[in-house]
Amino acid sequence: MARMSPIRGMQILIIIAACLFPSLASAHPGSGIVADRLGQIYFVDMVSGVWKLDARGALTHIPGPAFHWMTLDAAGRFAGVRLPSGSSGDVERIGVNPTLLLASDYPIAMGHDGNLYYPTHSSGTPLQILKMLPTGQTSIVATLNGPLRYLNGLAAGPDGSLYYTEDNAIRRISKEGRVSTVAENVAVTGCASFPGVDRPFLQGLAVDAGGTIYVAATGCGSVLKISSAGRVTTLSQLPGHWAPTGVTLSGNDLYVLEFQHPESDKRREMLPRVRKIAPDGKTAIVATVTRH
Repeated sequence: MARMSPIRGMQILIIIAACLFPSLASAHPGSGIVADRLGQIYFVDMVSGVWKLDARGALTHIPGPAFHWMTLDAAGRFAGVRLPSGSSGDVERIGVNPTLLLASDYPIAMGHDGNLYYPTHSSGTPLQILKMLPTGQTSIVATLNGPLRYLNGLAAGPDGSLYYTEDNAIRRISKEGRVSTVAENVAVTGCASFPGVDRPFLQGLAVDAGGTIYVAATGCGSVLKISSAGRVTTLSQLPGHWAPTGVTLSGNDLYVLEFQHPESDKRREMLPRVRKIAPDGKTAIVATVTRH
C-alpha cells in the first residue's frame, strides 16, 4: 500500500472539517499539547513543527512534521517500533528524553500503562480504538457503535480508562472496553465565536486523577471543566479570532493551546499561543508564536 503524504492527509482532514464543522471547513488547526515531568510544555504548530516552552518561559523550536495531534513517550518505549502509517495517516517520532509522537490524521494518547492508543481511520467499517504495545503488537480495545467516523480528541484517564471527544459529547472507555457517556449535547452559554457555529466542537482534552475533564470547545472559543458526573463549567471564553484547540495538565495548572484565525485556509495565519490557567482561575499568555 502506498504511503500517504502529509499534504494528502491534510486535504482529507479539510473535507472532514467541512462535514463536521462548516465554519472551520477550510482549515483544521492542531490540538497537540503535552507536558513532561519537568513542567516543560510542547505544542504543535501547523507550519513549523513543534515548540517547547521550558520552566523559565523560554521558547524553543523543534523541527518536525507539521501534524495535528501529539502525545508524550516519556520513557522512549516506542523508540524502536514501527509506528502506524499508510493511507489512514502517519505517526512519527521526534526527539529523545522525552520522545514526542505526532499523528497526522487522528488523535493519539499514551496510556498510564505505557501503551499507545489510537482510533482506526477508514471508511466502511465501525470505528475501533486500538492498543499498540512497545513490541508493535496491536489489539482492539473497543468498537464504537453508531455512525461516528472520526474522533476529535483522545486522552488517558484514571484506572486504565480512555476518554474521547465527539462534536458535542465526551465518552469514556473502561479498561474492559465498555463505552459510557460522560456528557453529551454539551451547550456553552454565549457560544458565538464564529459566524454560523451553534455547537462546541469539542477537541483536545485532559483528565485528572479524579476523573475531572478539561476540554477545548473550539467552536465556542471556550475551555470547559466537566466533572465525572457530567457537570459543565466554563473556565475561559475568548473573544474575536482566537480559539482553544487542546489542553494539558502540569501539576495543578492547566495549559491551553490556542490558535488565531482557526477558520482560515492559510496555515501561516493560524498562529499558536499557550495560555496558563491557575487553580484560582487566573490566566496568562505564556507563549506566542509569530511569523517572519
